[in-house]
Amino acid sequence: MNIEDMDVERIQAKAETVSDLMKVLSSKNRLMILCQLVDGEAKVGELASRLGLRDQAMSQQLALLRKDGLVQTRREGQMIFYSLADENTKRLLGSIYEIFCDDETADGPGC
Repeated sequence: MNIEDMDVERIQAKAETVSDLMKVLSSKNRLMILCQLVDGEAKVGELASRLGLRDQAMSQQLALLRKDGLVQTRREGQMIFYSLADENTKRLLGSIYEIFCDDETADGPGC
């Protein structure tokens, strides 16, 4: 997309939503949780172990992500599985990865 082709009125209509999303993603822990869920669902303990967080801290972060509509849950007995709530979240994370982490296209600080 060419920056000159952007529809400013459409952007203004979505500015608050985008701003709120960026606030959620500004937390390193929440961003890393979402990245862990790109490949599929996981339980609290699995995510906590992968990211070096306590289960309680992980549960709090997941609750915020769920409240903001970025993750969803599925219950199987007493276990709760978390996954990305929609394809747009996955696409956004893919774009972030491509910009900042993909060695061939990274213009950002890299991973």
